[in-house]
Amino acid sequence: MSGSLREDRGANLRRPVYLDYQATTPVDSRVLDAMLPYFTEKFGNPHSIGHAFGTEAAEAVEAARAQVAALIGADAREIVFTSGATESNNLAIKGAAWFEREVRHGRRDRIVTLATEHKCVIETCRRLAREGFAVEFLPVPRSGLLDPDRLAEALDERTLLVSVLAAHNEIGVIQPLARIGALCRERGILFHSDCAQATGKIALDVEAMNLDLASISGHKLYGPKGVGALYVRRRPRARLLPLIDGGGQERGMRSGTLPAPLCVGLGMACEIARREMASEAPRLAALRDRLLAGLAEAVPGLAVNGDLAARLPGNLNVAFKGVDGDALLAALRDDLAASTGSACTSAAVEPSYVLRALGLDDAEARGSIRLAVGRFTTEAEIDFAVAAVAAGLARLGRMSRAEA
Repeated sequence: MSGSLREDRGANLRRPVYLDYQATTPVDSRVLDAMLPYFTEKFGNPHSIGHAFGTEAAEAVEAARAQVAALIGADAREIVFTSGATESNNLAIKGAAWFEREVRHGRRDRIVTLATEHKCVIETCRRLAREGFAVEFLPVPRSGLLDPDRLAEALDERTLLVSVLAAHNEIGVIQPLARIGALCRERGILFHSDCAQATGKIALDVEAMNLDLASISGHKLYGPKGVGALYVRRRPRARLLPLIDGGGQERGMRSGTLPAPLCVGLGMACEIARREMASEAPRLAALRDRLLAGLAEAVPGLAVNGDLAARLPGNLNVAFKGVDGDALLAALRDDLAASTGSACTSAAVEPSYVLRALGLDDAEARGSIRLAVGRFTTEAEIDFAVAAVAAGLARLGRMSRAEA
């Protein structure tokens, strides 16, 4: 077999197969079409509602707000536009903590989250810990799934907020949000979830799940980069202090001129997901299962990281025994786009902290890669990816034997 499989893929398959849909997604052409007019002829400032240009943009933003809300079962008035999930997570967690301390002067000063949370949640909580808040990072078992009974034991009268990823950005596991939300509501504790990976891929209902705060990112669901949203419950009301001071846009929770084209894009991405998610999810699950079956047949000793049943339909995180994941991806660079973990920590030289938190040793963690299929993945690409991984492993094996 040649050093690369690219020449065998045909005229329409010259670029590497993209299996990194959890890092980012391409903008859906329908989303782009909806956005384009708001860069040119409909360019008004959505806060300049004293004339037709501003009113036109403002109406488009509000329509987008309603589309985002509809996808998660919220009221449009509960949607705050942000720059993305990192800002939304910071606003939710810091905003709730600061409001409790500075406005309520309350006694609740504990935040409970997971050791496997996204880096922006972990670092936000660590920042609050340096400010005097108490933070507990709960462990998870090998499955990656939180035991609600373990969470219940960690809650007390000082607990202000619980933050749990809806669906994990590396291992794809889906947490039992409804059970967690019920526990928090019974105790009057705010419940926040980073829903960036879950939104548009699995059904979310903020009412049924008793969510008080939920973060969304546009570029994870075929919308544009640079825009996201935070769901903020109105009844019972979740109160926040803003991160950004300014003109008081977004009901005083997030100042700054809204990027109307990006808001429109996020709204359209949510609308498409709302219409098509029910049919798209089983297709992605079938592609993911085809990928796993092919790899399991081609690669002895393959192991799946995280629970396989409670998992995003397009996610697969696998460990190759005796293989360095970064070396494998380097060998596959011309043929396959994948990752060893979160794009936010891709420059880290250490093994994934998430996989180590599951109990994997350093060798197992270093030998793991994340493969994520998406809206535009085909069966032909899956079959090509399996062949490419097998060829890459064979090349690495030959190199290792030669070095020995």
